[in-house]
Amino acid sequence: MTILTTPWQLLAVAAAAALLAAAAIAVMRRTGWGAAALDQPNARSMHRVPVPRTGGIALVGALLLAALSADARLPDELALLWLPALVLALLGAIDDRHGLPVRVRLPVQLAAALPVAWSVAGAVASSTAGGSASALAMAASIVLLALAIGWSTNLYNFMDGIDGLAGTMAVIGFGALALACPPGTTLAVLAAATAGAAIGFLLFNRPPARIFLGDVGSIPLGFLAAGIGLVGWRDGYWPLWFAPLVFLPFVCDASVTLALRLARGERVWTAHRQHAYQKLALLGLGHGGTTAVYGALMLACAAIALTSRDWPPARASIAIAAIIVLHLFGYGWVARRWRHRQTLSSGIVR
Repeated sequence: MTILTTPWQLLAVAAAAALLAAAAIAVMRRTGWGAAALDQPNARSMHRVPVPRTGGIALVGALLLAALSADARLPDELALLWLPALVLALLGAIDDRHGLPVRVRLPVQLAAALPVAWSVAGAVASSTAGGSASALAMAASIVLLALAIGWSTNLYNFMDGIDGLAGTMAVIGFGALALACPPGTTLAVLAAATAGAAIGFLLFNRPPARIFLGDVGSIPLGFLAAGIGLVGWRDGYWPLWFAPLVFLPFVCDASVTLALRLARGERVWTAHRQHAYQKLALLGLGHGGTTAVYGALMLACAAIALTSRDWPPARASIAIAAIIVLHLFGYGWVARRWRHRQTLSSGIVR
């Protein structure tokens, strides 16, 4: 379905989402309603004063309003993504306010992932082997895709730990997805609206942050990153590896940290300060410096992904492998520096 035919129209959607998000946060701050849920600092926090964690309400509301205003007809591929995102935003808002156990959060997150997983697996099965994929193969594909979306849903939350980082990733990551989509598609509209809303949020989340995303924002952003990536692959806009490469700084940091914590037998669902970005901030770069470093990595990954998405598989594989190795090398460098610096208890003064 063609709805917006030029990049300028997509830019207008992004600008509208940015203005809506910024205006909503300004109103929330002025009325005091934004402080309904406060992120209280603790021994594992990267901040020293209570900060509202309600910015995601404005971000999600702005991106959905901007996207749906651009397409009032609600095509299937848009509803497939924004409806589960809205459910996850509601789940995150409840979690921010009252706290929910993993046994409640995880099933809802996986259930929200199922429509996208079903749609993508079914479309791929229909386009291969004459649509004759076995029921077992179809079921396995749906489960694997749902788990991948669930991981991305939580990954974004894991990486939302210092000022400006998650918002910067949203601007660059979803901006790259919007650029890669044909401009006349609903997927491009949703990606552009998400990037734009993140810009409005960043006006208040840049160091020192005056508001945080909260789970109400980070959880749906993680879902949308995977959902848009998979639907775009289903529709032939990019290879399967495109979206993971765009978001690689987040994927690598969160995945390596989780693997190491699992290897040590730690409770991976509890709060901690063991991510590479947290260590880098505590090693002296602070919130602004660390966000700048990750922002540069994000820009590089987005540029490589956009440049290489039409390359032959062998050539693209070499580029992807090289950038992954560089990320792992950087992670190892931070880990070595961390072992020589006992700064964990020093915290960061905002």
